[in-house]
Amino acid sequence: MDKEFRVRELMLGVEGMALLRHSLDADEDFLKARLEEIRALVAGEGIALPDGGAAVGELDAAAGYASWAARYDSLPSAYIEVEEPVVHGLLDRGPVGTALDAACGTGRQSAALAARGHRTIGVDQSPEMLARAGDKVPAAEFRRGHLENLPLDDESVDLAICSLALTHLPDVSRGISELARVVRPGGRIIVSDLHPFVVSVQGQCVFVDGEDQLAFVRNHVHLPGRYLDAFHSAGLTVRECHEPVFNGRLAPGGYEETIADAARAAWKDLPLVIVWAVEKPAAHGQERAV
Repeated sequence: MDKEFRVRELMLGVEGMALLRHSLDADEDFLKARLEEIRALVAGEGIALPDGGAAVGELDAAAGYASWAARYDSLPSAYIEVEEPVVHGLLDRGPVGTALDAACGTGRQSAALAARGHRTIGVDQSPEMLARAGDKVPAAEFRRGHLENLPLDDESVDLAICSLALTHLPDVSRGISELARVVRPGGRIIVSDLHPFVVSVQGQCVFVDGEDQLAFVRNHVHLPGRYLDAFHSAGLTVRECHEPVFNGRLAPGGYEETIADAARAAWKDLPLVIVWAVEKPAAHGQERAV
């Protein structure tokens, strides 16, 4: 892929969003600091830019996650920190069965499923991620495959979870229909994703590629109505929707740490993640499997 952007423009955008959101109620010192940082960024003076301000190149999902796999679990993430309590709370409600972790990555949710006693199957398109998942959760079974074409039989699992992955698809409908296909009638599906608001204003998956170069994997905006349409088309029933908000954590090594006051003000009280809990209706006269 040949798309790229520059960190300076992202930092200016964060500064502008902080001003836009707090211009009516912030104190003068805060507003003055934002304007001074904006002037410095525009002039190219006074603020050290991550990676020296070089262009941030786009990687496709395969190349991006191959690079990211080695350090994916080692750095804290606000997205994961606000997502996990919601998702794990939903996991705790259901009985044990056969569970799918779709787009399992390094096995974060596979470990949660296995710890709760599920027979766990993880699927991911990245062999580098799968290798780490296998080391992390030796009791689980891992298969290489894609969200749009899961390597599982129809109605073969009681529970499916897909965490922070559907946003990489240009259209969520195929991924959701695949999750619905492999879940038994009466089973559950839990989907978490980057919140469409975050993706709309900035939210590409920026990470350190190699030693110190920044890269990103593209996210696509899927508004809640698009998820609802896809769930309905797949014959699924929505039971819950959660929108956990920013917790103050900035990505270490990224550009936002350089302008931390502006970044925290920009994202304050905004939802980072959207979490859906849906069910596949049981056949007539059949009890729910999960």
